[in-house]
Amino acid sequence: MEKESNNYVIRVLDSPDGIEPTAWNALLGQQSAPTPFMRHEYLHALHHSGSATPATGWTPQFMLLERNGELVAACALYSKPHSYGEYVFDWAWAKAYEDHRLNYYPKAVVAVPFTPVPGTRLMARSEADRLTLVLALIDWCRAEKQSSLHLLFSSPADLQACEQAGLMLRHTVQFHWTNSAPGFTDFEAFLATLAQEKRKKIRQERRKVADAGVHFRWSLGADISPSDWDFFYHCYERTYLEHGNAPYLSRDFFQRMADTMPEDWLLFVAERDGQPMASSLIALNQQAVTVAGAGAASPPSVSPKVAYGRYWGALERVDCLHFEACYYQPLAWCIAHGYQRFEGGAQGEHKMARALLPVKASSAHWLAHPAFADAVERFLERETEGVSQYIDNLVQRSPVKKTD
Repeated sequence: MEKESNNYVIRVLDSPDGIEPTAWNALLGQQSAPTPFMRHEYLHALHHSGSATPATGWTPQFMLLERNGELVAACALYSKPHSYGEYVFDWAWAKAYEDHRLNYYPKAVVAVPFTPVPGTRLMARSEADRLTLVLALIDWCRAEKQSSLHLLFSSPADLQACEQAGLMLRHTVQFHWTNSAPGFTDFEAFLATLAQEKRKKIRQERRKVADAGVHFRWSLGADISPSDWDFFYHCYERTYLEHGNAPYLSRDFFQRMADTMPEDWLLFVAERDGQPMASSLIALNQQAVTVAGAGAASPPSVSPKVAYGRYWGALERVDCLHFEACYYQPLAWCIAHGYQRFEGGAQGEHKMARALLPVKASSAHWLAHPAFADAVERFLERETEGVSQYIDNLVQRSPVKKTD
């Protein structure tokens, strides 16, 4: 689809193939909160590996705004017949629609499929372009009879534009670790900042894994061998199958990551008696360290080096192995390599005991039905108050040593 509006050419594409990768990635590099998951290579891999396609309930409708032949705003838009793989839960909203004999699906989602990582969702050269993009999304939803629009795990700049356009905000809680300035010298220096009982617990958990004869090795980027990728996928797939579900991502997706974005991946492999028995895969923002401002007059800035806990699996059960593979090994690596933040992913209050502290993650929502929009707005007011109280309660239980 292509149309002109207010000096913009608006294009909606049903595949990432019609997007110029260099232009898309360059626009991403101008944003305040870029992540590797919004790179063209990542979205292209989701599509062509069969992971996020119409067959799996993710029909791509990438929206591009161009002015004078140049890309000035863009987003990854999907039309969906379900709410799986989003990590912002609206099943109750869908049920309410069904109870009133209304269709909640299809709905429109601006998100990275299966990826609950906060960051830029509405790429734009200026705030005016970003607001125009939001308004174009709403117009498209109305024209295509989508019940609603949902922008998931959005950046502050995205949320500001969404509020201007009249969208409702929704908040949830994630747990992130921060490498306090000027940076911990080693893992023990990090532990020294925690309360005594928390330090003791972490040391006990690490000792259990070591006493079980488990050792770890890590590989970065092109050094991750094909056999290690195969082993990782075996672990990843098994984790899903043990819970009665097929994995969201195919082996081909990870092969495409190895081929097109190898520098953005860090793999930990646990071994016992010389044999691999567990693994965890961490994403890195290796290509998003230096970013320009969102406006033409904004100076470039250096974004923090961030690691993202993404996937794990084990072929054997060892007490506390999950904590070692998914938190302690990555945190030690982040300290050694000067990374400022480690994001632990969706949910999981247990992460707080490992010094990942609560942060607010936000989304924006628009519903076409006025009465339901009013009802959801009232619900979100109550939910937001509850989330704020929950965060306050978590802060009171922080594992960090209290100082006067």
